[in-house]
Amino acid sequence: MTCPHLEYRRESNDEQFDHTRAYCTVTGQFVQPMRADICNDRYDLDHSEHCEIYRENRGEEDS
Repeated sequence: MTCPHLEYRRESNDEQFDHTRAYCTVTGQFVQPMRADICNDRYDLDHSEHCEIYRENRGEEDS
């Protein structure tokens, strides 16, 4: 399952990139490629329960 909160963008405001970059819509910022790979390659990952970025921005603390 790919992360429903990742978008791949070639630009940001006035800046354009040579290739697409992973953008997290939860945090409103670009994420490291390795982080995006992990988010997209874990088929058993429930993003709303297992993603600490999503949980933190939803106001929950990690247990």
